[in-house]
This record gives sequence, structure tokens and C-alpha cells, in this order.
Amino acid sequence: MTQTPEFQIQGRRIGAAHPPLVIAEIGINHEGNYDKAIQMVDDARQAGCECVKFQYHVIEDEMIPNDVIPGNAKESIWDIMKRCALTPAEERRLKQYVEDRGLIYLSTPFSRSAANELEMLNVNWYKIGSGECNNYPLIRHVAAFGKPVILSTGMNDIDSIRPAVDIFRAAGVPFALLHCTSMYPTPYDKVRLGAIAELQEAFPDAVLGLSDHSLGPYTCLGAVPLGASILEKHFTSSFDWPGPDIPISVDPVQLAEMVKGSRAIHQALGGSKRILAEEQPTIDFAYACVVTTRPIAAGEAFSADNIWVKRPGTGEIKARDYERLIGKAATRSLPLNTQVAWSDVDGIESST
Repeated sequence: MTQTPEFQIQGRRIGAAHPPLVIAEIGINHEGNYDKAIQMVDDARQAGCECVKFQYHVIEDEMIPNDVIPGNAKESIWDIMKRCALTPAEERRLKQYVEDRGLIYLSTPFSRSAANELEMLNVNWYKIGSGECNNYPLIRHVAAFGKPVILSTGMNDIDSIRPAVDIFRAAGVPFALLHCTSMYPTPYDKVRLGAIAELQEAFPDAVLGLSDHSLGPYTCLGAVPLGASILEKHFTSSFDWPGPDIPISVDPVQLAEMVKGSRAIHQALGGSKRILAEEQPTIDFAYACVVTTRPIAAGEAFSADNIWVKRPGTGEIKARDYERLIGKAATRSLPLNTQVAWSDVDGIESST
């Protein structure tokens, strides 16, 4: 029997057998302001979220100076990241702040130097973004740390994901694959939740999830019954704050609904179509049973003129057996509104 993949971070088990881990992607929504980052940590915790994620940028090791403007911004990626990068000291304080409050800290290194600095912070695991999904040198560098890795897979297909998975397997590290569409925002018809099943078929040893950029928490909730054990969503304390990722984020109210809803959906999965013992109190009043609609004499035949089906469901003969009684004789006199018992019917046995 194949074992369902899972791994553990700070005592929190992550996999299909456990409630989905919701990751509040604070990212660069703090715009380089440490106090804003702290506020979002507090607000995520208040919403019931277990994990907050950041981005670690060492600009000079991440990119060359450029004027490329992302589709969801009005300034170059160089200027955005230069402005939003926290200092190493702030990153260390931030990690400590997160863990002191019982939350799980996670960060995405966008360069080799960023990965090394995170390792010096003694992080428990790593997140690799979609842009680095086919950056196999960086993936190999991170996997060499020997810690679990979450990999977002936007802008990649099964063939380009496979070499990254091979690296994780060779390094012997637990890993998760998050389906993602790298559009900001992602139209609902481009989310493609069906890709989760493709990832599961191609990589049965991976924990699966969704990193979502559509509006609201809806698609994350929809991913849970499809096998998503990790749900990542950009997060902000206020939609009034500036920043390129603010419009695709969830706020504290939506994050709380996402946490609550994902747990409820996970708890509701599985089972079979059978009658539960716990349904008996409802059966007692909701089922209909065969009852007399006028007095019936002993030996008289049951017919549509003298019996029908009515609540409550506490009688012996339920509505499903009504037709079996038609034409059979009563063994005794029955008053009006009597629940007919099997012993009242001549020549018939209980169906139970």
C-alpha cells in the first residue's frame, strides 16, 4: 500500500491526512516597512493562520540593474525589490517575532546569497517561487541544505517541473508542489484546478497545494477536495495600503474565512453513503410510517382508503413498505391514526 506523502514543520504535519496549511504570503506587501510586516504577522495570527511567508531579496545577487516593469506594477522590478528588501537584521528580528508567537516562519530566497542568509537564520524549510521553478542551479543549492522545500510551479509544465523534483529526490528532502498561474490577478477560468490531479499523477511522492493569485479565497477552498494540502495566498492588513500585490491579496477577514473554510471542507471529505446512527433522532420525526386513516376491523383488507403514510418515523412499517400492505388483511381491529405494526398484517413478514 502506497503511503500518502507528508512532512512535518515545527510539529505541524502537512499532507492529505491533515487539515490544509494556510500560508499568509506577506511577501513584499510591507513595502520595506518593518512595522507593517509586524502588523501583518499579528493580523494573520489573529485570523487563525499558522504560517506567514516573506521574500528574502539580496538585490545585487538576484538580478542585474534593469528597467523591466512587471504587469502588475508601474515601476521596474529592480526599483520595487530595492525599496521593499528588509535588512538582514530586520529579517532576523522578524523570524524571531514570528516564532515567538507560535507561528511558522517561511521565506522565499530569490538568489544564492538570500538562500545562504536564510540558512544562517536556521530556517526550518524553504519556499521556491514559480520564477525559480526551472532555476535548477538555485534549486540544487537550496536542496543541499537538506530541509523540506515548497516549490510553486507557475509558468512551468510537467516536463520543466520534473528536473526540479529529481533534484529533491536525489537530495532526499521532503517537498511540496504548488500549482500556480502567474497572472496578477488570475481570472478564475485560468486558475485550472485540474492541474492538481496532473501533479499528483506525475509526482505521487509530492505533497500538493495551490498558490493562488485570483481574487478572494474561493479557488483555494475549491482546491481542498482536489487534494491541496497547502494553500498560499498573498495577505495584507489593509487594501488601502500601496503595493503591486495588494489587489490580489486577502485581508484579515478573508484570511480567517479561508482558514476556517479549508478546515471545514477537509473535515467533510471522505465517508460513504450510509445511514448514520447519529441520524436516528431526525429519523424519528422526519420519516413517514404507515398509519390508519379510519378505523379498520379485524379481517378487513388494507387499501388506499384506510391507510396512508404520515409522520413521525417511530412506527415499525416505514413509507417504503406501504405498497406491500395493500390487499393484506388486518389481524386485529385498529383505531384511527394507529401506526400499523407488522403483527397487524396477516401473511406478511417484516422487511428488516
